[in-house]
Amino acid sequence: MEAGIINVGYMQLSIVFIFIFIGGAVSVYHSLNIEYDMIIGAVRTCVQLFLLGYVLKVIFVLNNVWLVLLIFLFMTFFAARTVYSRVKDREISFFIPVSLSMSISFFIVAFIVTAVVVRVDPWWNPRYFIPLGGMVIGNSMNAVAIALERLLNELRSKRHEIEMKLCFGADYKEASIDIVANAMRSGMIPSINSMMAAGIVFIPGIMTGQIIAGADPALAIKYQIVVMLMLVGSTSISTLIVVLIVRKLCFGTGEQLLLRSRF
Repeated sequence: MEAGIINVGYMQLSIVFIFIFIGGAVSVYHSLNIEYDMIIGAVRTCVQLFLLGYVLKVIFVLNNVWLVLLIFLFMTFFAARTVYSRVKDREISFFIPVSLSMSISFFIVAFIVTAVVVRVDPWWNPRYFIPLGGMVIGNSMNAVAIALERLLNELRSKRHEIEMKLCFGADYKEASIDIVANAMRSGMIPSINSMMAAGIVFIPGIMTGQIIAGADPALAIKYQIVVMLMLVGSTSISTLIVVLIVRKLCFGTGEQLLLRSRF
């Protein structure tokens, strides 16, 4: 035990795997067929997080801006890969433009928070920039994936409606404005719901971690407010940019819809 922090030993850590066994037993009993995914996910979580811990120790010691930015780009790249793998549609090639737009929007939000709001000196201090940037990337990644899946599905299912609007003189923006709004709304709802429930239904993660680590609850609250508003802003910006870019890619030079209907 150090500075009021209770250390969790490896023996105590292994006890929490009982929850995975319970979940696996439920999956087997009800034939859900997700028990292997749960086990693999738990193992990957442990391996990846322990590796991350050692990598962060090295990064904190080196304290190099280019290394910090390289790690940030690496995280963003894999976030884009995750989005690309979750959105099964392969008729439109959107990986490169989505990767670039996600990188730019994530960096802008992370920079504003570290340099302007928290006023870290220097702004790229890895102890702040990487954790805050990681939260921006992780939450926005989920929002982008949900929004893109909704966008592409609705463009396909409403193909005839869109083509009718185009025939009556509407451009591709006017013909798909409702679909874009629905996609944006779908991506942003989880972040908005988290804001609504924070402090009443649950204590958010960063606040919980700081309180357990011995920080003043008043300071932990301030950081949590920064994080939650930051996440809503990042999901809004990244989702809007990505949805608009992919929407454009779905229409040809003559403003014809390139996606084929599945019906």
